[in-house]
Amino acid sequence: MAATSDGARAFRPGLVIGVCILIATLEGYDVQAFGVAAPHMAPELGLNPSQVGWAGSAANFGLVLGALAGGWAADRWGRKPVLLASVLAFGLFSLATAFSQGFEPLLLARFLTGLGFGGVMPNLIALAAEIARPGRRAALTSAMFCGMPAGGAGVSLLARLAGEHADWRLLFLVGGGLPMLIAPLVVWVLPETRPQPEPHLDRNLAKALFAEGRLAPTLLLWAASLLTLVVLHLLLNWLPILVAAKGHTAGDGATAALVFNVMGVVGAVALGVAADRAGVRRTMLVAFLALGAAMAAIGAATGLGPILAAAAAAGFMLIGALYVLYGLAPALYPAQVRSAAAGAAVGVGRFGSILGPLVAGQLRQAGWSAGHVLTAMVPVALVAGVAVMAMTYLAKLDNS
Repeated sequence: MAATSDGARAFRPGLVIGVCILIATLEGYDVQAFGVAAPHMAPELGLNPSQVGWAGSAANFGLVLGALAGGWAADRWGRKPVLLASVLAFGLFSLATAFSQGFEPLLLARFLTGLGFGGVMPNLIALAAEIARPGRRAALTSAMFCGMPAGGAGVSLLARLAGEHADWRLLFLVGGGLPMLIAPLVVWVLPETRPQPEPHLDRNLAKALFAEGRLAPTLLLWAASLLTLVVLHLLLNWLPILVAAKGHTAGDGATAALVFNVMGVVGAVALGVAADRAGVRRTMLVAFLALGAAMAAIGAATGLGPILAAAAAAGFMLIGALYVLYGLAPALYPAQVRSAAAGAAVGVGRFGSILGPLVAGQLRQAGWSAGHVLTAMVPVALVAGVAVMAMTYLAKLDNS
């Protein structure tokens, strides 16, 4: 096994977890900054709804490639250098987003930002799996990743406090500068993770993913991740715009994004604890059924109060369920390919994060109302829940 596992356990695990949460928070901020900035960015740059959808998805195209490459690289050269390079990359290109002057430069900046996002995620998942005590993996993974909705809440709050007339570029300047500032923490706190030469270990990724009874669970994990991320990234990129399309202000849209993310933090912790105590299958069944109901409610709501209540419920269930799902991934695969396998799950799933903003953009361009776009996500959420149920049954991952 690589030196990562032993080092992560022995080298100040509390600080390691804290830095990982901070990294996830800044990534969550940068991921959601685009959706919060879009109502002001789109008219200034002359973007139509379809172009907004493509720009929202560009980071996710990069994230797919970054997750696959980052997981593979970390299993060979260590998590620390890959995490450091990824944090610096998404900070630098978030700054570049702030200086984009048109559709094409914006598209390129968001794609390169996504490469950095992708390198972060599989390594955080693998670190959580290695640090967690037995029976606490779901809770620790969810706690670590709750930094992402916390970051999303932070960008929504900043937009709300800055007011309707604030320059949208401020969001990306903050989101790009902070990762640069925490880079020394990554160097100082995370353990050295150079892999030790162990030629007897089988690092065949295809075998790890599909052999020894893992074919069906792997495909179901990928399907569940993809569909869940369709719903999540449609909301992350379009919720403020769709709320405004229902007759409310851009500030009201930012408020909806804020409550979505705040309740996502609560849901991440609550569902992680519930999965460890009450069983993964039971917890996820309730979460996905409730998510379908919340998406139907937010689609039908017209008043700001009901919209905010439905957005809060959707954030609680959707973000909590996704991070429990991330916690299940490492348990499927051998330790020597854990980052690469997690990266494959993140990468394939992230095609959903590409599709979500694109689907919303195309549906809006075709004349669909905001409510119809949101309601269209109900069957997507329910099918994702079915895939999770089947995966946990076939892989015998339920602990109830």
